[in-house]
Amino acid sequence: MKLFGLIGCPVHHSLSPLMHNDAFQSLRIDAHYHAFHVEPHLLKEAVQGLKALQCAGFNVTIPHKTAVMAYMDELDETAKQMGAVNTVVNENGKWIGYNTDGEGFVRALCEQMNIDLSGARILLVGAGGAARGIYFTLLKHRVSAVDVCNRTAGKAETFIAKQTSSVYSLEEAEERLGEYDIIINTTSVGMYPNVDAMPISLQTLKKGTIVSDIIYNPLMTKWLQEAKERGARVQNGVGMFVYQGALAFEKWTGIFPDTKRMEKVVIQQLGGKTC
Repeated sequence: MKLFGLIGCPVHHSLSPLMHNDAFQSLRIDAHYHAFHVEPHLLKEAVQGLKALQCAGFNVTIPHKTAVMAYMDELDETAKQMGAVNTVVNENGKWIGYNTDGEGFVRALCEQMNIDLSGARILLVGAGGAARGIYFTLLKHRVSAVDVCNRTAGKAETFIAKQTSSVYSLEEAEERLGEYDIIINTTSVGMYPNVDAMPISLQTLKKGTIVSDIIYNPLMTKWLQEAKERGARVQNGVGMFVYQGALAFEKWTGIFPDTKRMEKVVIQQLGGKTC
């Protein structure tokens, strides 16, 4: 039996073991996925331990996505560009680090919302690791612009390509919402238990805009609820979670799993429905 896993701190809440183990079972792959709680000061020992156990691959979540890069034998170009690793593959005893977060989000957005991103004007709310991954992936899809707004503009300016992007304060972005076709919250604002918080005001939102939130707990954030009431098409974070996991699964096994089945498993566990 092959061992796969997840390292993070904490990991007790993760739905990845449920999702991946169901996929292994449905595809009759002799493998098991386990979540490992790893304190930051023990990261090096944990990575060495997984290699000693001949782990076939693992995912990486907060707070280790950047720090784990130091313990990789090789890094994929996407992981280098994003400055973070979320998927590791054991290739003949060598750890190869990848990042599937950005591609997972964009694949989910295009397939679930049935859209082509060519020429789209997009606003990202937030400038953390998730924003960086989504940003660089969006730029590959012939979009018209990907702008970023954040409480501290300087953080966004460290990674944007100025020829295709502008950086705004939250207040400036709120005034310009009507200019965008797609608005994406990449922050944790509105996530359980702080479910009444909203990342940005939607008062100037135009009807028909796609509003996406990478949060999936709750399945429908207060921000998405208001966007829907204002006539937007909305998407929660389940799609990104499923597709980044499916892309990792494919790197480990060579098989792209049934994302509809994965989504159903996750939603059933969360006790709700998609938007």
